[in-house]
Amino acid sequence: MADSPGGTLMPSSARIRPLDLTDDAVAATVHRIGREAYAVEAELIAFDGIPALSESLADMRGRGLTWLGAVAPDGEIAGFLAWEEPAADGPLRLDRLCVDPARFRLGVASLLLRHVLAELFPDRPVEVTTGAGNTPAVTLYERLGFTRGADFSPVPGLRMASFTHTR
Repeated sequence: MADSPGGTLMPSSARIRPLDLTDDAVAATVHRIGREAYAVEAELIAFDGIPALSESLADMRGRGLTWLGAVAPDGEIAGFLAWEEPAADGPLRLDRLCVDPARFRLGVASLLLRHVLAELFPDRPVEVTTGAGNTPAVTLYERLGFTRGADFSPVPGLRMASFTHTR
């Protein structure tokens, strides 16, 4: 894989680990990555009202999500995903999947999703939404076997795509 401004992340050498947002440094890094990644998505989908763009650090920490990170060989968080704990028989609904823009196109999102699908929730449907105009995310979900459902518009000017992965 090619070098990027943030360094090289070889997915085989990245570690997947839970992220503890009670740690101030971890929370600040996750917040920064999320805001930077969602700013890129906002440009792609021509919609700057993505809620996470205006979410404070305290609000993010208070969401009650489970956080999982991909940690690069240099020790830095390269990306993360988060979800609410699912009901015993319900699907897992991913709340967010973000990669540090300095590490785009290095396999970080694929690594995180594959871990969730194969290791954490292999027998459970996984649902996710993204901006319908976010071509990199749409392509990623389709490549990993997610099925696209109906698009929807939660607010005027925003079209979202929904995806489900089942075994």
